[in-house]
Amino acid sequence: MKNKAFDKKTIAALRKYAAVADKKSALQPEQLSLIYKYEWFKIFVSKEYGGLELSLPDALLLEEQLAYIDGSLGWTVTLCAGANLFVGYIDKKIAKQIFSKQKVCFGGSGAATGKAAITDDGYIINGYWKYATGAPHLTHFTANCIIDKDGKPVLDKNNQHLIQSFFFKRSEVKVIEDWHTPGLKATAGHSFSVENLYVPNERSFIINAETVTHNDAVFLFPFLQFAELTLAVNTLGMTSHLLEEANAVINKRRQLKKITIRQYDYSNKLIGDASNKIEMLRTKFYETAATAWNELLIKKNIPVKTLNNISNLSARLVKECRARVAAVYPYCGLSAINGKTEIERIFRDVFTASQHSLLNYTG
Repeated sequence: MKNKAFDKKTIAALRKYAAVADKKSALQPEQLSLIYKYEWFKIFVSKEYGGLELSLPDALLLEEQLAYIDGSLGWTVTLCAGANLFVGYIDKKIAKQIFSKQKVCFGGSGAATGKAAITDDGYIINGYWKYATGAPHLTHFTANCIIDKDGKPVLDKNNQHLIQSFFFKRSEVKVIEDWHTPGLKATAGHSFSVENLYVPNERSFIINAETVTHNDAVFLFPFLQFAELTLAVNTLGMTSHLLEEANAVINKRRQLKKITIRQYDYSNKLIGDASNKIEMLRTKFYETAATAWNELLIKKNIPVKTLNNISNLSARLVKECRARVAAVYPYCGLSAINGKTEIERIFRDVFTASQHSLLNYTG
C-alpha cells in the first residue's frame, strides 16, 4: 500500500518536522510553507483563484498520501481543504477577493451551536464552537447557526429550525486553546467563539446543490458522502504508514534476537494479512468513489444506492483499519510505546481519528 506520488526526498522533507509539530501541538512553519507552495489547502478551489481544482478521486489519493506521510499533516489538509470547498457556495465576487490569496485557509465546525439574529442587512451572531482544525493558521472560521428573527426561531420548509453557515474573519473570533488529545496533536483543533458579532449577508451560505455559485462538479457532490470519503482515506493512509513501520520494527526485533523465528513469522503474517485485507477494501472504496464521480459528471446525479455504498464502504474500511492496527501493534514490543518513536505517534493518531463519530455509526 505504498504511495507513489511522492518520492523519498519529498516524504522525508514533509516528515522531518512531524515529531516537532506533535510535541508543539501545531504544524510547523516549514510544513505550512510546503502546503502553501503546493496549494494543498486549495485542492478543490478553482484554478481561476490559484487552486488545484482536482477531481474528487484525485483529491482522495492526495489526501491518503499526505496522511500516510503524517497523520496530522493529512488530517489538517483534508479538513481545511474541505472547508475551502465552501468557495463554491459564496458569491463569486467575494470568493475571488478571498481565495485568490495564496494563504487563505477556512476551517471551523459543522455543529449548529451558534445563534444568528436577522437584521436589516445581515446578522448578529453569538456562539461557541468546538474542533476548528488548524486553528493557529486559519484565516477564516466557519460556523453553523440557528437563525432567529425578532427573538423567535425561523423555521425551514420542513418546519425545523433553519440553520445557515457563516464565515468570520480571524480578527473577529476568540480562539480557546483546548485541543488536548493523545494524537493528531498538530491539527490543533481548538474551540472558538464570537459575541454580538455583526456579519453581513454575503458572509452567510447554505451548502446544497441549489445554492452553488460555481460550476465545478465537486460542489454538487453530496456533502455527507464527501466528508465520509475524505475522512476514511486519512485513516487508510495512517494505517498504511503504521503497517510499514511495524514491519521495520519487527524485522529489527528479529535481528536483535528479541523474538524467535516462529514469533517473527507469526508477526509478519499478521502484517501481511492486514495489508491484503485493507488493500482489497481500498480497491472497492476507490472504485465506488470513481463510480459516484462519473455518475455525477455524466448523469448530473448520483443514485441513492451508490451513496449508500460510499457510506457503508467508508465505515467498513475505517473499522477494518482500526482493528488491524490494534491487532498488529502489541507485537511491536515495549519500544513501540516509547513516546519518542514514530510508530507510537501513528498509533495515537489512528485512534484519535477514530473518535470522529461520522464513520462510527454509519448503517
